[in-house]
Amino acid sequence: MITTIKSQADVKRQTDIPGYPPVVESAFLKIKSIATLPAVARKVMELVDDSGTSAEDLRKVIATDPALSACILKIVNSSFYGFPQQIGSIERAVVLLGLNAIKNIAIASSLSKVFKTSLIGPQFNASDLWLHSVAVASCARQISVRTKVGLPDEVFLAGLIHDIGIMMEMQVDYTEFMNVIQITTQNQHTTFRQAENDILGANHELFGGYICREWKFPVHFEYAARYHHDPLQLPAENQPLPLIIHVADVLAARLGEGYSRTVETQTIDPEILSALNLREADIELIMDSLAEAIEETHQLLGCSSSS
Repeated sequence: MITTIKSQADVKRQTDIPGYPPVVESAFLKIKSIATLPAVARKVMELVDDSGTSAEDLRKVIATDPALSACILKIVNSSFYGFPQQIGSIERAVVLLGLNAIKNIAIASSLSKVFKTSLIGPQFNASDLWLHSVAVASCARQISVRTKVGLPDEVFLAGLIHDIGIMMEMQVDYTEFMNVIQITTQNQHTTFRQAENDILGANHELFGGYICREWKFPVHFEYAARYHHDPLQLPAENQPLPLIIHVADVLAARLGEGYSRTVETQTIDPEILSALNLREADIELIMDSLAEAIEETHQLLGCSSSS
């Protein structure tokens, strides 16, 4: 049974895990100016990584984006955290939740801008991918709370970014990406990853993992993006977060929320359920409350950074 997700300091990059193919690195370089978080979110990440950062330092940066400030306080005061009294300032939020939690909230609040794009084809809309990502994040957080595996705000953020590699593919080569969409729509026996590998030379897990590494996310976020379809391929000590995201991905697809053609199965390996100490009864309870949780998350993330 898994009991925790290791902190960034504890999780080490595995030397026996294959590197990224050249096509992924070259693709990232092509779109480096596009595939970035908003400036304030990047600055927040830098500050939190600095051991000398204070709550006041973080407040000053967040204050430069009033929309982000308001969104963070909206989330902090929601049922996500359940504080008995309203939190009226970023400094107070940092004191109660810690720098890392506020960082995760700031990034989550900013991510919708990365997914904002127009309808690019009759069979794919990036906003539908965002809907699926929100569903996975909501479900992953519920799993974390129920199993006491990991930190719920970290698990939530990992759910939001698990398919971020698809956005990179879309920006690198629109025509080839739409070929992937067309093939997987017309042929239900071809998985999304198979089509990606055949047409693009890599898949969204690889692209997503690479983005997480370049954005300097903790390594377990990178592994969650890179192995959310096959979490058991990782060494046991690095499986917890990818396992949760895998289960959440499947459950969100069962619900039919957003674009879920990337999900390859509607069943969950018993070994994965056992590792997370999840029973079928737990799955049923999560599914019963998932639609409501997704709606709450949509409302909370309706606010976004203006930078």
